[in-house]
Amino acid sequence: MALRIGDEAPDFTVETTEGKLSFHEWLGDKWGLLYSHPADYTPVCTTELGRTAKLKDEFDNRDTKVLVVSVDDLEAHQGWIKDINETQNTTVNFPIIADPDRKVSTLYDMIHENASATATVRSVFFIGPDKTIKAMITYPASTGRNFTEILRVIDSLQLTANYSVATPADWKDGEDVVVVPTIPTEEIPERFPKGHKVIKPYLRTTPQPNR
Repeated sequence: MALRIGDEAPDFTVETTEGKLSFHEWLGDKWGLLYSHPADYTPVCTTELGRTAKLKDEFDNRDTKVLVVSVDDLEAHQGWIKDINETQNTTVNFPIIADPDRKVSTLYDMIHENASATATVRSVFFIGPDKTIKAMITYPASTGRNFTEILRVIDSLQLTANYSVATPADWKDGEDVVVVPTIPTEEIPERFPKGHKVIKPYLRTTPQPNR
């Protein structure tokens, strides 16, 4: 059965390039980003892992831990990491799961048979500190992930988890947000003292409350 937003993120214990880990225990009270790669030594994935390593400070600033899964074994992972570090001018600084039996890939429905019977698609799972799935993005193997969008989604999820707001189309951190419809307009000044605009009775905006 496919996972959906709001479901508990399945737990698992696996071997990784940084040792054995149990997912929920490893995640602790942090936010998590779990994403998959079709296989080691693939060109697009090499750029993605390099980009992830370079964004470590951005993920750390968002209290987010990154875990990657590929269907190859640890020996292949270690050789691939050397290539990533060399070609992307970085140092891989997050664990990569060895998943040759496709345990994690199957658990998270990362193998889409109509695309490939063996390789994972480019799944991305955003997981909250409560171990539930907050968002998902799925790309085909041919399309590299947009990490600007991944960071934007984390910003939105963390903001909306703590305030009664939603983020509009193309929103970026620091821009105005939408007041959720469940808050009456007359209560907005008290809840959002930075000010607000009523564009329509159902469309009210306010400056980002945590900025």
